[in-house]
Amino acid sequence: MESIAELLKSVNLQDENGIFQTSYTSREVFCKVASITRGEFFQAGRNGLNPQLVFTVFAADYEGEETIRFEGQTYSIYRTYKSDSDYMELYAEKKGGTHGKNAD
Repeated sequence: MESIAELLKSVNLQDENGIFQTSYTSREVFCKVASITRGEFFQAGRNGLNPQLVFTVFAADYEGEETIRFEGQTYSIYRTYKSDSDYMELYAEKKGGTHGKNAD
């Protein structure tokens, strides 16, 4: 693994007034980063997605997070693929709303 990324998990907490607020917890994981293949780009594009990168992480490190931050950019994970028993591929897209103020 060559790089480090942050996996972000949203947590809904109720404040003293009974209002739910969303906050994020993050943890760093080792990963390998690659460009999206041409086939993935066109297939995802047909479904209205904007694929950017694929992150390969140890399967044990992935806990169902839907957001990943890499080099200051925040991406939404739109698809996962377990390539073998040790690794999970996280397909990520950049879209509005994934850079949110609470994700920092």
